[in-house]
Amino acid sequence: MRKTTKLLAAFCGFSLLTLGALDIQAKTLVYCSEGSPEGFNPAFYTAGTTFDATSKNIFSKLVEFDRGTTIIIPGVAEKWEISADGKEYTFHLRKGVKFHTTKTFTPTRELNADDVIFSFMRQIDKNHPFYKVSGGTYEYSDGMEMPTLVKEIVKVDDSTVKFVLTRPEAPMLANLAMDFASIQSKEYADKMMAAGTPEVIDQEPVGTGPFQFVAYQKDAVIRYKANPDYWMGKAPIDDLVFAITPDASVRYQKLKAGECHVMPYPNPADLAAMAKDPDINLMQQEGLNVGYLAYNTLMKPYDDPKVRKALNMAINKQAIIDAVYQGAGKAAKNPLPPTIWSYNDAVVDDSYDPDAAEKMLEEAGVKGLKAKVWAMPVQRPYNPNARRMAELIQADWAKIGVELEIVSFEWAEYLK
Repeated sequence: MRKTTKLLAAFCGFSLLTLGALDIQAKTLVYCSEGSPEGFNPAFYTAGTTFDATSKNIFSKLVEFDRGTTIIIPGVAEKWEISADGKEYTFHLRKGVKFHTTKTFTPTRELNADDVIFSFMRQIDKNHPFYKVSGGTYEYSDGMEMPTLVKEIVKVDDSTVKFVLTRPEAPMLANLAMDFASIQSKEYADKMMAAGTPEVIDQEPVGTGPFQFVAYQKDAVIRYKANPDYWMGKAPIDDLVFAITPDASVRYQKLKAGECHVMPYPNPADLAAMAKDPDINLMQQEGLNVGYLAYNTLMKPYDDPKVRKALNMAINKQAIIDAVYQGAGKAAKNPLPPTIWSYNDAVVDDSYDPDAAEKMLEEAGVKGLKAKVWAMPVQRPYNPNARRMAELIQADWAKIGVELEIVSFEWAEYLK
């Protein structure tokens, strides 16, 4: 299942309130975040909540996605060249890109090729001194096959860095726009290593992004301040606060009470009321997420495509869209969302047909199947209520003789 609209509710009165208070207090924006970050090094993690709190605010990348699209635009690399054989990518870095100055680190130079090389080699070279620091795993980097794809990263000069690949890779630029590709400071890393506290770079992050990390109180608040030296110009606010509020209903109440100015991912059931509220600006756009039911294909009978097809045919997806997404969604018919350039609209989805599904299971020799499904205990952009979705699937499968047990783990435990 796929949630096709990424929803963001913003308190319209914010600009008026802050403008009226400019003479007496700093401009502060409070964002009611939907959860706590797993940590502050985006290279270790895969959750969007973590990226919102780290790479989106603190760090920069060589290239970026133009906001709301998958179009590649320059980041700290102002231009690049690709060799004719597609195996070499040469990036020319901007001049004047400065790392944050914090209580633990004062940079003595601007961002250069050493920082780029450090940030990637830390993830792909198992012998790198920072590879095991903080016990991180590099799921995104490994998933993009960076350790086998990147043959070497060459420092041409301080402002030029070359990626040499083992093979051509069509989505290479898109890969480098992903959050795991955020650029860290090698100088900061070297200083913390010399002090015997290398893990500090992942706990008190330093980047070149629009906001500097200030403090974090777990499950409560993250505080940032505007980076005065940001290479794209200082942000129009002075302070940014992430008020961690997992419950969408509570976020909505805080928004209406003026306790936060922006909230993401409202309950679909609240959309109609939000749209009618003159004090709320409801912004929607098609998302890049796909929610899916994953099978362990190493286990029987899920290794049989016919069994998976039968289970798919037994699920009433429209009922899930109506009940879980309040109609603000669309059934996914392939692994990519329609917003991706390579989406194949010619794919035809399995129709809802429990009778045919039951017959197909019988033909596959499957009878009295008992299964388990893990339902996320948190709200995600692509799944606002995983428990309810699992219950609907449970009821659908029961109609074809499949007994489904719904299990759950704490979110932090799952992410381990």
